[in-house]
Amino acid sequence: MFSKLDHLEERYEELNQLLSDPEVIANQNDFQKYARAHSGLADVVAAYREYKEVIQDLEGARAMLKDKLDPEMRELAEAEVDELQVKKEEIELRLKVLLLPKDPNDDKNVIMEIRAGTGGEEAGLFAGDLYRMYGRYAENRGWRIEVLSENITDIGGLKEAIFLVDGRGAYSRLKFESGVHRVQRVPATEASGRIHTSAATVAVLPEAEEVDIEINPNDIRIDLFCSSGPGGQSVNTTQSAVRITHLSSGLVVSCQDEKSQHKNKDKAMKVLRARLLDRAQEEQHGEMASARKSQVGTGDRSERIRTYNFPQGRVSDHRIGMTLYKLGQVLGGELDEFIDALITTAQTEQLQTAE
Repeated sequence: MFSKLDHLEERYEELNQLLSDPEVIANQNDFQKYARAHSGLADVVAAYREYKEVIQDLEGARAMLKDKLDPEMRELAEAEVDELQVKKEEIELRLKVLLLPKDPNDDKNVIMEIRAGTGGEEAGLFAGDLYRMYGRYAENRGWRIEVLSENITDIGGLKEAIFLVDGRGAYSRLKFESGVHRVQRVPATEASGRIHTSAATVAVLPEAEEVDIEINPNDIRIDLFCSSGPGGQSVNTTQSAVRITHLSSGLVVSCQDEKSQHKNKDKAMKVLRARLLDRAQEEQHGEMASARKSQVGTGDRSERIRTYNFPQGRVSDHRIGMTLYKLGQVLGGELDEFIDALITTAQTEQLQTAE
């Protein structure tokens, strides 16, 4: 492990030199490539340097114990050795985690798809709650949201929303949100006060650049139509809405949010590229891949990863057995406790597999 860390530290210093080279600065493609590589090594190099400092301090403290010390000084030196030993072990574990193979998509932006599942109008209202929750989470982290497509129900819920989350490490944190989310509450339309259970599905796809997925123009069919509002009512008379069919895969993407046909086409192509990349990765990794179909399931209430229980004010993540009695905060975008725990669990499983 330490020979690898030495190599990474050398590479980090080499990148430092390259980023200050006038020729590299003048070539933005090279500069951005080196800057990304430099940023990717920053955490592991910082941890390794901290580790080397602790080792040096630990050797110094142990050397002191070999000297003839008065009882008080020896007690202080022994306490320092114990403290530094604990710190050394903590950094070693952190370094092991930092050296784990990274998901190549972790630094990508994200395309999220939220759809109402079982539960009728109440499922649509819950899908809207999830949409706002992720919007607030993105805002808290300083990420940008771009709506690609949304289909609003007559009472203000969501049949479907597709949006881009643009921010550093977006996929690394949001990928664990894929699956069926279940809600238990008394709907506003329920006169008898009975608790209903509804569901919504969330799919998280890494944004695909054109270099990731090349789409042959001859392999797509583009249809234009008039956009519609809730209940199917026409909202304009110009054919600005776009439907793109990928002929070889059968994937269909529609976008009608913008008044501009060109903007709708660009957004639809973003979604199509993300879905094609997801499909290609699923085929490449086979059973090991987190296939999109397994992410969203059928939308049935039983296929849930997380339950939001309003009467008890709790949210439970069934994958890691974690429950928080912070329903309002979670729906307000405070998701880090769940996400951090999911990341830690995934890293622990990776470490166990690597051993």
